[in-house]
Order: sequence, then C-alpha cells, then structure tokens
Amino acid sequence: MWNPATGQQQASVALASAADVDHAVQTAARAFASWSQVSLSRRTKILFAFRELVNANAREIAEAIADEHGKVVSDAEGEVQRGLEVVEFACGISTLLKGEYSDQVSNDVDLYSFREPLGVVAGITPFNFPAMVPMWMFPIAIACGNTFVLKPSERDPSASMMLAELWAQAGLPEGVFNVVHGDKTAVDALLDHPQVAAISFVGSTPIAKYIYTRGTAAGKRVQALGGAKNHAIILPDANPTFAAEQLASAAFGSAGQRCMAISAAVAVGPIADVLVESVGRKAATVKVGPGRDRSSEMGPVVTREAKERISRLIDSGVAQGAHLAIDGRNLVVPGHPQGFFVGPTVIDRVTSSMDVYREEIFGPVLSLIRVQTLQQAIELINANPYGNGTAIFTSNGAAAREFQRGVKVGMIGINVPIPVPMAYYSFGGWKASLFGDLHVHGAEGVSFYTRAKVVTSRWPHNESVSATYHFPTGN
Repeated sequence: MWNPATGQQQASVALASAADVDHAVQTAARAFASWSQVSLSRRTKILFAFRELVNANAREIAEAIADEHGKVVSDAEGEVQRGLEVVEFACGISTLLKGEYSDQVSNDVDLYSFREPLGVVAGITPFNFPAMVPMWMFPIAIACGNTFVLKPSERDPSASMMLAELWAQAGLPEGVFNVVHGDKTAVDALLDHPQVAAISFVGSTPIAKYIYTRGTAAGKRVQALGGAKNHAIILPDANPTFAAEQLASAAFGSAGQRCMAISAAVAVGPIADVLVESVGRKAATVKVGPGRDRSSEMGPVVTREAKERISRLIDSGVAQGAHLAIDGRNLVVPGHPQGFFVGPTVIDRVTSSMDVYREEIFGPVLSLIRVQTLQQAIELINANPYGNGTAIFTSNGAAAREFQRGVKVGMIGINVPIPVPMAYYSFGGWKASLFGDLHVHGAEGVSFYTRAKVVTSRWPHNESVSATYHFPTGN
C-alpha cells in the first residue's frame, strides 16, 4: 500500500484466502438469524448512533483517505458527507419497509404484503471512494435486516476498518458487518459462496460484467456498476466563464478519479475557442499538491501505474492529431519528486476515433470535441458505449429539455456538471455503465436488499364450509 503523494510504501495489507472469506460469510450467516428478527425501532437506534459517530470522526476518516487515495482532505470530507446521507436515509427504514394491505378482496379474505431481508449480502467496492461507495450499500442492507460482508479495495483499506469500529461502538451486534481484504481470490470466493445472497459492485466495466455474469450464474442478485465516459455539452448561449469553472472542477477534482467526472466536453458551434481558452486558464491555476496540504486543490493519482497509463493516453491523443492546450504530464510537485502527480490537462480537437476519447482515462484530463449542433452532440453521447452521467450548459430551457429526453444516460445535470443524486433517489447509469436492473441506494436499494411476501388470509366463521374445485377468483 503506497502513499501517492510521496511514492513510498506506507503499509501492507493481508489478503484473504477463500477460507478466510468462508469464515466471514459463516459469521454473517450466524448473525443473520438474530439480526433479521431485531425490531425496526432497535435497528433505527443503532443507525442513528452510527450516523453520529461517523459525523464526529469524519475528519479522521478523511485524513486516512487522503493518505491512501491521494485526494485532498476537503474532498474526502465531502465523500464522507455523501455517504452519511445514505445512513440518514436508512434511518427512516421503518417507513421504507411498510407493506400494503387490501381488505375484503374476496368473501372474508384479506391480502397483504411485506418485505423480508435476503440474508448475507456482500459489497465489492473501488479505490476512488473508499468511504462513500461502501456507505451507499451497507446502511440500507443492514437496516433492512441483512448482514453484510465488505471487500474494499486493497489500495485504501483503512476507511473500511474505521467504519467497522464505529459500527461496533454504535452497538451493532458482532457478525452483522464484516470486512475482508483481498484480491480476485476473495472476490471469486464471495461470488461462488452458496450463502451469499446478493452482490453489490462498483468498478470498471470489464470487471462489472465479470461480477454480474459469475454472480448471477451462481443464483445471486447482482447490481454491478461499471465505467463511464461522461460528456458535458456546452451550447453557444451558455455563460463561458461559468461553464469553464464547472468543467474544471468536474474534470480535475479528485484528479479525475470519479466515475461521475466529466472527461469529454462537447462544444457546440462558436463557443469552442472561448471555452478552450477559459478552461485552459483555469486549469493552469489549479494548485496541485499532497492531500494533507490545506492549500492543495488536487492531489496525485492513486498509483504509479495509473500515472503512466494516463500519460500514455495523453501521448496517444497528440500522436493521433489532437491539440494539447494544457499539458500536465511532466508536473513535479516541490518536495515530492516521487509522487504520482499528473497535472490538469486539456486536449482540444479530439475525435471519437481517438484512444483518449474511447478509453476511460480516470485522470485529470479533459478532452474537447467540436460539433455544430445540439443534435450532433446528443448523437455523439448516444453512440458511446457508456451511459453513466452527462450534463448540459445552456440558458435555453427548450434545448435542455430536448437534451434530457434525448440522451441515453442514467443521470443528467442541467448546468450541474456532476449530477450525483441525493440518497433518496437512486444512483446508476445505462448501457455498459450498469449490469443488473436495480440501482444503488434510494428506494431501489431497499428493493435490491429485500424480497416481497404476499399473504392471502381468511379466518372463516364456519369452518365446515366446503372448498370448490374451480380456480379461485375474487368473487
């Protein structure tokens, strides 16, 4: 495990074997027998206590994330806050789990439904949000009465361990929340384990497809969120200064290591030249440095390999005919010559055939594509295999409405560059950005972690009434 700002190894992580995973699942299975019967009131009290503990320790969690991921502390604190929103949503679980009731559907017959937890469920989460993404999963799963096994990224595992300790302090019974660190061995053990009922995953599209295929073949529910290539359309009537500020933040925040980062700006018509100049001017002023430095606006990328891959893709863009407006490849941060730093980079005149456009860069690189009409911009987005998030910058309501109805993307921002929904709405993309039919958190999260029972009930006054032999009806 490396410190991205210094380039030095700072710790080691013990990777779980298949036997270790089995032990965690068996522990969770034993805990499920009692936790699933705990009252909604008691679950809610524990969730409220957990919420207060996370809030009180948010700075400490954020600093651990900065040391292992590289993002600046203020950004990491924002990540913890977005995770807390899901905890707060789950605190209302008693309302979210309410069933339905229909009286007298037939003579002396009533019909009602309720939802039950699945059992042991697991989350496999990425390096880029080591606190937020797990907290998009386990609060709802646990509130619904499931027990949870978390397999976080081995690149930044400390946040998960801190959250586990806070759960224990909140009074969560032993075995309800479990953490296993590991690589593909641990992942496959979870996917194949017969006592794991469901898997939630966030990561790259190839791995998401693998998780979904192997998990569903083993009879599990799977929601697997994959990669992204998020576009922002800038129309000629947009405020170029406002758009440039928002694009720079969305492209370079967290060094571009967000599945909702804007990596492709689509300039429509004459605004392109002004936009390149404005974004370039903003990119040149971004303060890049260690995540612990309060003056830093952007930290390093997570590994040396990530830095090298990002640089290669920038190289390919230049080689394939794009214009490099701002070059961040050779950035050296004073005092941190071995750090994994890549500066904000702006590449103009990118086309859809270039590698820098086709691949998910996951770095602080903004590609600018030039088109002539809104319809061409929509067609460009729809032709892309990903459909996670997108945005439009305009002062024209009719154009915004045409855009939001025309793009085949799951999450849309109108003058909002990173349209991550609040916890009471679902998070998830379309096309190759999602495998499975249910999104993360919100009401769809409750549906994913529970299953319905429907009860048809009769208490006859005269137990000697004979049954008929035709198919039952509501008469």
